[in-house]
Amino acid sequence: MDVDPKHASVNGRKRSPRPHTSHREVADELRARIRSGALQPGQRMPTQAKLADEFGVERGTVRQALRILQSEQLLTNVSKGAPATVAPDLGRVLTGPTAPPLPTTVALAPRIASAFAAPHVEIDALCLTAVSLTLAIGEPLRQIHAGQLKPAKVDVRVLLPSRRIDLAFPTPVDASDAGLLRRRWLAQRNAQGSVLRHNLLALRATHSIDVRVTFRALPFTPPVKLYLLNGAEALFAYYRVQRRAEQVDHESVELYDAEGTQSMLFAFEQGATLRDTTFVEQSHLWFDSLWETISSDLELTS
Repeated sequence: MDVDPKHASVNGRKRSPRPHTSHREVADELRARIRSGALQPGQRMPTQAKLADEFGVERGTVRQALRILQSEQLLTNVSKGAPATVAPDLGRVLTGPTAPPLPTTVALAPRIASAFAAPHVEIDALCLTAVSLTLAIGEPLRQIHAGQLKPAKVDVRVLLPSRRIDLAFPTPVDASDAGLLRRRWLAQRNAQGSVLRHNLLALRATHSIDVRVTFRALPFTPPVKLYLLNGAEALFAYYRVQRRAEQVDHESVELYDAEGTQSMLFAFEQGATLRDTTFVEQSHLWFDSLWETISSDLELTS
């Protein structure tokens, strides 16, 4: 569910109801408000009645959405009575060593922002299109432009699937739709990568930051996504493949695909435990081995 700032009411302002809005869609939008700061740590949420009125759903749908966010430790005091409260220790929930696995849209941005507090930022990413990374980079860029962060150097390496391979996903159920899906994926991969590179390289001119962004192509479809931050943290998520129908260029297509932005992100930190330290070290070795051996030059063109 896309978050439209015009409709992002935090005070119960009513918006036009959307038909068949699910509890997961309500949870997605409220989660986005918490992540963006529209809902602050310790702030009381609007009442369930006001949220139901805003989203055009039953109160039971709202309660289900709030319970999802409570299970992610983003809300407290979820009940049928008083309004829920945004977790007061939100920073620990999102980035602390005991943080639970959270959807990529929730967990990645604050951890990327924390990584940008270092003088030399190093980010390695292995993913399908780089859309999650591009979105997450927006928060530290905002803080840099606001004068809250000022790294001296930024190095970003990204591994993406090659345009020359047959993707395992997204892939059509009917092979006749293969060309249509392939063109769409390639356009997304190139667009997200180009935006990521442009936004980061712009820091050279605007803030005199030494920036290097490099892409290389993988000869396979990654079944997982991996982000390595400053040599000290590894964030790992599975791409869960599902069958669904989607409109592609005004055509209804049955396909197998994975929603990467909602993949649950598991965090491992150097020094937290022996298991965490080993996972971070082995993840770096794995990424470097792919980068230095079977990957190839990647141009963000069709």
